[in-house]
Amino acid sequence: MIKFLHTRIRVQDLDRSIAFYKVLGYQEKERKASPQGNQLAFLELPGNDAFLELTWSEDYKTTCPEDLMHTALGVPDIVEYCDAVEKAGIEIWPSKWREKFTSGERKMAFVTDPDGYEVEILER
Repeated sequence: MIKFLHTRIRVQDLDRSIAFYKVLGYQEKERKASPQGNQLAFLELPGNDAFLELTWSEDYKTTCPEDLMHTALGVPDIVEYCDAVEKAGIEIWPSKWREKFTSGERKMAFVTDPDGYEVEILER
């Protein structure tokens, strides 16, 4: 059986990105240098097999075009989760997300990480 293992994204500031993803529930499992000299941080969500690899190198300029890609998180209670994320200072979008959740629409929201990568939040 083939198994999905991880996704790597390039970041401009490793510590800033780790702090952002920790607010979303990720835990830092390992930090090390790659053979090419990149600084790597491996983050995981408890109970998940796949992980997120953050990569930083001094000579690489990170640019993430809008709507290029996104990751997605499934949470049991999206209002509770988004409230906690918002209280930690991260903007939830679209605006007025609380009102949208009461209209019967699918409960989904987004946040944008410090480098422009979108994270979709879905109630599961």
